[in-house]
Amino acid sequence: MTTTTNRRTTAQPRAAWSDAPPAHPRSDRVFRSRQRRRRGAADLLAILAWASAAMAVTLWLVSGTVDLSGVGQVVTAAGIVAGLIGTDLILVMLVLAARIPVIDRLVGHDAAMVQHGKLGKPSLYLLLAHGALLIVGYALESHENVLAESVALWRTPDVLLSFLALAGFIAVVWTSIVAVRRVLPYEAWHGIHLLSYVAGGLAIPHQLSEGQMLAHGTWERVYWIVLYVVALGSIAVFRFGLPAVRSLRHRVVVDRVEGLADGVVSLHLRGRDLSRLRATGGQFFMWRFWAAGSWWHAHPISLSAAPTDTGMRITVRALGRGSAQLAHLRPGTPVSFAGPYGVFTEATRTSTRIAVAASGIGVTPVRAFLERLDAPPGAVTILLRGRNERETYLWDEVIAWARSRGHRVFTSIGPRGRGTGGWLAAGDTARGASAASVFPDLAHSDLYICGPGNWSDLVEQDALRAGLPVAHLHRERFDW
Repeated sequence: MTTTTNRRTTAQPRAAWSDAPPAHPRSDRVFRSRQRRRRGAADLLAILAWASAAMAVTLWLVSGTVDLSGVGQVVTAAGIVAGLIGTDLILVMLVLAARIPVIDRLVGHDAAMVQHGKLGKPSLYLLLAHGALLIVGYALESHENVLAESVALWRTPDVLLSFLALAGFIAVVWTSIVAVRRVLPYEAWHGIHLLSYVAGGLAIPHQLSEGQMLAHGTWERVYWIVLYVVALGSIAVFRFGLPAVRSLRHRVVVDRVEGLADGVVSLHLRGRDLSRLRATGGQFFMWRFWAAGSWWHAHPISLSAAPTDTGMRITVRALGRGSAQLAHLRPGTPVSFAGPYGVFTEATRTSTRIAVAASGIGVTPVRAFLERLDAPPGAVTILLRGRNERETYLWDEVIAWARSRGHRVFTSIGPRGRGTGGWLAAGDTARGASAASVFPDLAHSDLYICGPGNWSDLVEQDALRAGLPVAHLHRERFDW
């Protein structure tokens, strides 16, 4: 049996892999020990996040302002607690979106943004409950009707700012709904999400001026201000400050543009001291190309080759007006960037054996990830998927890499099949090819997946059915 294939070979089912490389228990133990430490640190971050929510309630309990003597007081207290927890979760969301290096290394940008998104609706519901309960509670205490109490509150400048902040959060959450997000241009979605930073600032005055719980000179007030400083400071430093400093320091420009296929180009970039970025194959950057028509759009694009001290390469497929313009960039165009981000790297590895599935432009981070992968001969199996021959960009480089190191590559070209193996071409599916037949010993392998979302979902489901442990699954997403 050959250990590599050419690009015309299709994925064939196999009952056994008698020539699969032997396991390396000592190496596997090292990988898994490293992952246990990494997961332990990630769990600690999660505990700290939820502890901050509990601490928000503690602020109210120890403030000396607790009054549950009547119905109005109980409703008001519920509103205060809802506001404290909701605001705390908003600050946690900002920290998750700040691209803090330690969080990115432990959980990855994708996972951090997934948790960021999950907190959006609960935070908004708590803030809505905060406003409604306080209005009702104050009305009950003062024996006024709800409308009159609402008008009285809106006349207070700090409270009016808080309502504007709430409107901003509503806009952010609304545009995060999948159905709405799909019809919005990236620039519009991103601009609306910047409101979350403004909204966070607008909410501060009423928190410090209304009531006695965060009164001047109390430790509760100091703690609350520190939370804001950490959250908004993280955004300022890691989303804006650090990328600006790195862009100025490394002076990255477009060196040349190389056409690969219709609508697909590789951008070769040059700069200085790029090794100081400590970027690895499989990671991505947020790129901004300072040319007419493209300077206002930040592009999240993975490296398509391992970086050197003086150069980097990215490969781009025209998926919209913004990405299509990159094919027309001129040499010397200045480039600013943020990153590197992501854990689609060896840092997440748990095993000596590696399985890789890539489709379409998803081959780009895979190509860079493989370049410096440390694996014994035969330990890596790669499946490259394309709808037609035009979608085989960078395949030759991947196949050449595998052949030179004794690894296997299978290709699957054509319309997708149906059923559990529907992520492969119809002909391969009809012959019974699946994750279990393509990848040897999935239960003791790491699987790296990169491609369109629906296709990646099918690969993931098939691999899990074949015995892949969830902790061994690594996936690069293209969602924004």
